[in-house]
Amino acid sequence: MQLKQKLEILADAAKYDASCASSGTEQRNSRDGKGIGSTTGMGICHSYAPDGRCISLLKILLTNFCLYDCVYCVNRVTSNVPRARFSIDEVVQLTLSFYRRNYIEGLFLSSGIIQSPDYTMEQVVEVARILREEHDFRGYIHLKTIPDASPELLARAGRYADRLSINIELPTAASLSTLAPEKDGLAIRVSMGKLRERIDASKDKTLTGKRPPRFSPGGQSTQMIVGADATDDRTILNTSADLYGQYRLRRVYYSAFSPVPDASPVLPLQSPPLVREHRLYQADWLMRFYGFESHEIITGEQGMLALDMDPKTAWALQNRAMFPVDINRAPKATLLRVPGLGVRNVQRILAARRVRAVRLDDLVRMRAPVNRMLPFIQLPDHHPGARLDAASLPAQLKETPALPQQLGLFL
Repeated sequence: MQLKQKLEILADAAKYDASCASSGTEQRNSRDGKGIGSTTGMGICHSYAPDGRCISLLKILLTNFCLYDCVYCVNRVTSNVPRARFSIDEVVQLTLSFYRRNYIEGLFLSSGIIQSPDYTMEQVVEVARILREEHDFRGYIHLKTIPDASPELLARAGRYADRLSINIELPTAASLSTLAPEKDGLAIRVSMGKLRERIDASKDKTLTGKRPPRFSPGGQSTQMIVGADATDDRTILNTSADLYGQYRLRRVYYSAFSPVPDASPVLPLQSPPLVREHRLYQADWLMRFYGFESHEIITGEQGMLALDMDPKTAWALQNRAMFPVDINRAPKATLLRVPGLGVRNVQRILAARRVRAVRLDDLVRMRAPVNRMLPFIQLPDHHPGARLDAASLPAQLKETPALPQQLGLFL
């Protein structure tokens, strides 16, 4: 098979793996004339997946052959799709060639399981080793690790990668057992725990004052498939909160399930609305940056996020007694709970009110979404009055996100 054909198959097979982002790593570049690549340069060409995700990495599978039969996966062993496999040298040369052409800023490499988890992981790690040691590549490398691989191989992966990820796949152990019987939920969490220990150890100085060898400076991430089972959003967010707390993950990615050819009858016939994935990301952001607990975000009996309203606005409407918030007196934690106020504008408000009282015109100049905020805030020149308690307020705040429809794996 020609290299171009392999690239078409294996890049397409990797496009629904959402857990790649070139953030949070250490800064490296080749401005001193040594090596090749950078983790900080801007002049790259971005491409976009059909569902709108920005891709700035060469995101490919080493192979889409796989021994496992996960029913939701297009690359499962029983799937009737074209198969291909890169050699280690082909991946290395593709990465260097694409970087020199300014197409990418790094590499995201995953793989189906072939022969054994250890054999596959060894191949993936060897790609990263050759790039780092033989070509002095200083760009970003994200490796998808295999939970059942040996600890020694996971340790080697962390030496070369900026970020590692292990997909938890599904939010509950019961769903994983039903839809991916060859995968072990306990093994996945054990591997996450070992990665966390190594990442933490790499940040601690030794008795001599020197830092230990680098290990995945960008941390670790994971991905959950949404809509392949009946799990509600409350359970998904509780699982995410547990992962953030136990393993200090940098990101939990959510990927809306896409129907696959020759699907198992246990799978839904249609994909979930893509806006559900969007709302989960918004709720995830509230937990990570806005001080919300997972149990606060969803309180209804159905356990689902509203699709026609962002989670913070929905929470505020359910807790109207906490409003209006006095913008000039409220502490930071309270300001972060005001619908429409982001972290950056909260910082601006805190800085501005040290000098003088913040007024409505100041919020307009900050380009804050004032119309969404007005029912919930109090200013020297504004008070919401009866509007906050109006029965019509929820209808006024509903929105229809302009999100694309989730595409199938085959068009």
